[in-house]
Amino acid sequence: MRITIVCVGKIKEKFYRDALAEYGKRLSKYCRWEIVEVADEMTPDKAGAVEETRIKEREAERILSKIREDSLVCTLEIGGKRLSSEEFAGWMERAAVSGRSHLTFVIGGSLGLHSSVTRRSDFALSFSDMTFPHQLMRVILSEQIYRAFRIIHNEPYHK
Repeated sequence: MRITIVCVGKIKEKFYRDALAEYGKRLSKYCRWEIVEVADEMTPDKAGAVEETRIKEREAERILSKIREDSLVCTLEIGGKRLSSEEFAGWMERAAVSGRSHLTFVIGGSLGLHSSVTRRSDFALSFSDMTFPHQLMRVILSEQIYRAFRIIHNEPYHK
């Protein structure tokens, strides 16, 4: 299985890069895993709705250019479906056995995702009603993907 996380912006803090490197090592046992970063747009302090839409459109073009046509796409959205770790593992396993060997997870920028990206999505996932830093969300998602593989393989880790 191949897992790609497409996200807006770069990781700045070393501790996030270190955490992602650790999960990358752990995940290499189960899949080919990569993070693809696309450039974010600067949002002016008093940007109006039209400007915010333009910003999301530009980010969406970059995001969509990184998604393979044959990929099953899961967008992270506050309004998405919430799953337990076991349910998430089941979703990943069903995706794999249905012949979809490439999963792409999308984490948008600070303004969220443009509708062109959400239309491309096969599944919208929510971790919480809370807002998390986008850099931290990459780590949380990577940990949950790792946890899902451990659950799927009946290996100790998940408690």
